[in-house]
This record gives sequence, C-alpha cells and structure tokens, in this order.
Amino acid sequence: MKYRRLAKEQLEALHEDFSKFLALQQIDAKEWTDLKENQPEVAEQEIDVFSDLVWEKILNKVEYLEHISPNVLNLFKCNETNIERIVIESEIKDFSSQENIQWILDNLHEDKIQIMKGAKNYTKERNAELFDLIEKGAEFSKGELFEAILSNG
Repeated sequence: MKYRRLAKEQLEALHEDFSKFLALQQIDAKEWTDLKENQPEVAEQEIDVFSDLVWEKILNKVEYLEHISPNVLNLFKCNETNIERIVIESEIKDFSSQENIQWILDNLHEDKIQIMKGAKNYTKERNAELFDLIEKGAEFSKGELFEAILSNG
C-alpha cells in the first residue's frame, strides 16, 4: 500500500466510485459480500488498491498546502518537480485566527515577523512527499495566502 487506507466514512462517501471500481475488477455485489465473509484479506487488498487510487487522484490535483500552528505558518506551492515554501514566524500573533492572519498580511515588514522563502526539488516521488505533509497536518489550500505573501513580501 502506497498511502493509507481510506477510513470507513470516506469509503462510504465514495460508495458509488467503489462500486464502479469493483465492477472494473469484475466483482459484483454478491461476489463482494462473499469476499468480505470468506476472504477478508482479499477484500482488504481491494480496499487498499482503491484507497491508493483515490489518494493518487487527489494528490495529482494538489497545488497548495498550508500548515498553520499558533506561531508558525508554513505555506507550500506544490509544483511538478519542486516545492516552494514560505515560513512565517511571529511571537506577537496567533496564526490560528483569520483576523490575525490578516494582521500579518497587513504588517509583513514588521520586525517581529520573520519570513523565510525557499524551494527544493522533491527527494522522493511528488505525491509521496505531499502525502507526508498531509499526514503531518498540512491542509489543502487555494494558495491565496501563499500568493498574497509572495507578492507583498
């Protein structure tokens, strides 16, 4: 398994897609019930393959990620061959509120705000690195904050 198995709730939400996936595997509803009861390890393998396909599809579309903690803001732009990162640290504002993030945007040049920018090539496959960031708490983003800081910083 390349990523992680989808949670039961996620699988239920993707029930229709999972049914289509099973149909492509030439497994109908009766066979699926039989697999779950008599060969649970094979059923789990099918769920794992489906989970990887879902994650792969999602990760292929990711352009930006954000990891926000109280005093550090990590913003990522996920390009094809490299990832750009903006790190903002502040001792005076808590990044967990939207109004404080707006304050940071309005005061980027304050001495108490540190901004670091950089880029690096992926050290492993792109989607695997993005998945690692998500597992560590990064969330999907539209990139508005990254681009605003890039243009103002």
